[in-house]
Amino acid sequence: MKPSQPTGATDGEPVRADEESVLADLTGMLATLLDEYGLDDVEVRMETTFNRDLELESIDLVTLAGLLEERYGDRVNFAEFLAGMEFDEIIELTVGRLVEHVVQSLKAAEAG
Repeated sequence: MKPSQPTGATDGEPVRADEESVLADLTGMLATLLDEYGLDDVEVRMETTFNRDLELESIDLVTLAGLLEERYGDRVNFAEFLAGMEFDEIIELTVGRLVEHVVQSLKAAEAG
């Protein structure tokens, strides 16, 4: 693997560190999770909450963490992101806030 090629990209697809690309990736991951519950028609937007809108439980967040790691490698640490939050913040966590975290993490990894 060339040093300039991002690790963690699936199917040889380059990882792009912009909100639109990350939202598309995350929407795909959530579709995989929600399909297990028969909720494959839920629209995922930046303001969508994991708890209230998607009704994800803690085990689902663990699964999401694994999907994030598969896609982005160790550049995005979802568990560490959640660990820095208060309980109420986790309950109100939006897709947009996670997208912003992923974008920031990817940009930081590119810079460092």
